Amino acid sequence: MEKPWKCGDCGKGFRFPSQLEIHRRSHTGERPFICSVCGKGFSRLSSLLSHNLTHTNERPFKCPDCGSAFKRASDLRDHQRIHTEERPFSCSVCGQRFTQLSTLRRHKVTHTNVRPFKCSDCGSGFKSSRHLMSHQRAHTGERPFTCSVCGMGFTRSSNLLDHKVTHSNKRPFQCSDCGYGFKSSRDLKSHQRIHTGERPFSCSVCGQRFTQSSTLRKHKVTHTQERPFKCSDCGSGFKSSQYLVSHQRIHTEERPFSCSHCTKRFRTSSSLQTHQRVHTGERPFTCSDCGKGFTQLSNLLCHKVTHTDERPFKCSDCGSGFKSSPELLRHQRIHTGERPFSCCHCTMRFRTSSALRLHQRVHTGERPFTCSVCGKGFTVSSKLQRHKRLHTGERPFICSQCGQGFTQFSTLQAHQRVHTGERPFTCSLCGKGFTRSSNLQTHERVHTGERPFMCSQCGKGFTRLSHLQTHQRIHTGERPFMCSQCGKGFTLSSDLRTHQRVHTGEKPFVCSQCGKGFTHFSSLRTHKRVHTGERPFSCPQCGEGFTQSSHLRVHQRVHTGERPFTCSQCGKGFTQSSNLRTHQRVHTGEKPFTCSQCGKGFTDLSSLRIHQRVHTGERPFTCPQCGEGFTQSSHLRTHQRVHTGERPFTCCVCGKRFSQSSSLLRHQHVHE
Repeated sequence: MEKPWKCGDCGKGFRFPSQLEIHRRSHTGERPFICSVCGKGFSRLSSLLSHNLTHTNERPFKCPDCGSAFKRASDLRDHQRIHTEERPFSCSVCGQRFTQLSTLRRHKVTHTNVRPFKCSDCGSGFKSSRHLMSHQRAHTGERPFTCSVCGMGFTRSSNLLDHKVTHSNKRPFQCSDCGYGFKSSRDLKSHQRIHTGERPFSCSVCGQRFTQSSTLRKHKVTHTQERPFKCSDCGSGFKSSQYLVSHQRIHTEERPFSCSHCTKRFRTSSSLQTHQRVHTGERPFTCSDCGKGFTQLSNLLCHKVTHTDERPFKCSDCGSGFKSSPELLRHQRIHTGERPFSCCHCTMRFRTSSALRLHQRVHTGERPFTCSVCGKGFTVSSKLQRHKRLHTGERPFICSQCGQGFTQFSTLQAHQRVHTGERPFTCSLCGKGFTRSSNLQTHERVHTGERPFMCSQCGKGFTRLSHLQTHQRIHTGERPFMCSQCGKGFTLSSDLRTHQRVHTGEKPFVCSQCGKGFTHFSSLRTHKRVHTGERPFSCPQCGEGFTQSSHLRVHQRVHTGERPFTCSQCGKGFTQSSNLRTHQRVHTGEKPFTCSQCGKGFTDLSSLRIHQRVHTGERPFTCPQCGEGFTQSSHLRTHQRVHTGERPFTCCVCGKRFSQSSSLLRHQHVHE
């Protein structure tokens, strides 16, 4: 059909001059028809008349199928096509069908790259003047559409309508495959593509396909570094105004969406919907490969790539591959050092907003996720799920090389680096390598001296929150992890697992030089220093070297006289909590470690092991100078001072020197 009336700005043709005149207003910005209630302007009289209905609650046109009400007969007709599935308007390019002619027109522009409507503030292009007007509100901050329930403002009336359904539990659109309910037909259609596998929207750059055009648009910006929407508080850039608005709530601490079950509040309605599944136990998104269920589609999509080795997103700095662009973005902050999210309580900064939220619970003490078996609380639901495996004994992630099982996949990945020797995270100050970025971050505090986690009872600082939580059990006496065989309690689940090897006799870590077995890998690492002679931790006062930093800290108490662990029965002080526990058995008479050959009991395992050498005659520690053998490495070290003449322990009163700390302690009684 001929369209003789052409627009001089964009070349669009019209059949009548009146249509051209109305169209020109999209370029000039002229809006001659003004609403008498709110002052909003419109380019057409019909648009003003339709708008006037938004100021009233009158909806005279009712749908006989679902009861939905509409302000215009045309809107009712369009809506009824959802029930009849009639789609009379077909795209001539791809064949996709639509219920409305206007939707078809908007769809057609997706087949072209023409974006004639430009934003004067940031230069972004749009395919319609309506989209341009909505976009400009991101710069002006205007939110003319307000929710009558919670007062939240929106830039589009469609966003307001979508938001309103969050205040009701009605989900009239049901999925015929899984029975899941949705608040709009559009959400139902998008969801059904999960079951059909349909991904009609394809990226022209990388070929990746998507179930929704909006997801495709968001994806396209990952191929550019452009982030035109800037936060005025911290300067962070975002690729869409929607992300900027959500981000700004971090600074304002606004959380307009509250959970009816636990009163927890959220920044977005989608976060609230996802959270509510924690209470309902609903996991509507199921993996077709392993059957695992998820509360979010994004989590399912991320999980699916674990069944493949594909990692298409590469880091330009270190070459590491990632399965999604957000993972790559978070990883790159390790190289740049960027930590855009700061805690208002302690000035600590974080790479992600989620890490900040979790950290803030350290200050508030909030632990919303509780174990139904032992009542222990957790800051995140994932930690609760992992904790439950302690009660069930489940270890679903198995190492293919040694058969060791793990409660989480990330721990398995870190463990596998023990076999490969890979340590991809390197300290820029000392060059030490680590298997995890979190371990590197904690290690860096050795150089800076930072100990951000403080004990409220004794003031002691720690580099990790987990160390603080473990330390606090010294004050409370809590030992939540109990051995089912002997009833012994432990402050850490890892200590319980190691202890259980005493009963099973399992020693999976074997020294390649002498064949000695150990219950955990760190003990093997320390043991190897017996063969190499390496003592990397030296006392600054007497120069004595130690194989472990913990031994050095205990040794330094010889010089300072500090004995922080006191027996409640006799008042005797000890340099280590383990020595206090062993000592308390003197009062209780408990000797839980029994020799299988002579029946003699011991208060600690190490004494039993040393005693057993009486029966076996084993003396594994030999002096290289005279060949004399010893049952303990400490006896060998003391003996070697006979040859070297070394006397590292000095009396601070008279200056007399001793080869053993015990001799010094006995001598000090002379001065009392």
